[in-house]
Amino acid sequence: MIGLGKSISHTGASMGYGWDQEKEAKVVFREHLSGEKPKEITQEFKIIQSQNHQCKKNTLSFVLSPTIEDGRELKDKELREITERFIKEMKLLDRQAIGFVHKDKSHSHIHVYVNRIGFDGKAYKDNFIGKRSQQAAERVARQMGLTTVREVQQQKLDSIKEVKSEIKQVHENVISDLKPKDFDQYIKFMKTNEVTVIPSINKQNQLQGFRFEYKGQNLKGSEVHRSMSINRIAQQIGFDKKVVQTITNDNTLKLLGNTVHISPNLALTLAKKVLKIAVKKTIGLGMQI
Repeated sequence: MIGLGKSISHTGASMGYGWDQEKEAKVVFREHLSGEKPKEITQEFKIIQSQNHQCKKNTLSFVLSPTIEDGRELKDKELREITERFIKEMKLLDRQAIGFVHKDKSHSHIHVYVNRIGFDGKAYKDNFIGKRSQQAAERVARQMGLTTVREVQQQKLDSIKEVKSEIKQVHENVISDLKPKDFDQYIKFMKTNEVTVIPSINKQNQLQGFRFEYKGQNLKGSEVHRSMSINRIAQQIGFDKKVVQTITNDNTLKLLGNTVHISPNLALTLAKKVLKIAVKKTIGLGMQI
């Protein structure tokens, strides 16, 4: 569950949004309030807020978002409990507060509005309120057995790690089994294996590298693995000698039907390939003699 929080001055507008029936809003929490409409509740807030003229952002606005999976299972009673526990964790008990649940998106999320001004006229200290909201939501999630932000982040990291491994495996298979002779063939063979290779070309029409799109992830080659930078890929592809010589002479190459510039480093990498090919041929001829 994610918790977001901030202090606001536009109480009426925000509360009106929270009460928007087109978004299937439903009140699940109410404290020290009798009004039935946003304007009425805003007015009740203002009566208490009139005791403190120095505080301008006098309403606290929070959004509590359980994960999609958790949200599907949560009933109104549990959504109310989440709100109550959160307010307790934020030390906002005994203040005017109201909570609405929105179910207009793929999951439920709770909008909570709390009067920053207490019945004693004192303003609630809102320093680091964003961070504190996040931490309070984490504690509530653990208390209720819900998925925490850290768990969601870890799941994403695990998912990306698996995707990286699969992309690298496809890359290695393409290089070793299909032996592409240029970047176009490499891109085509990767696509055949459901990995989309996207050339990164800057405003100067210079090829910077490749991005790899697979299973909803879009990653730079160096993010997938250090062996998948464009220079490393160029080293692994069996470019034709004449093609390489043309590329290194002009510092350009044909890529997917277009002519693009290449960096000096890539040009040097390809030039070294020509040299290696020449050395191997020379050694081969020497052995024949």
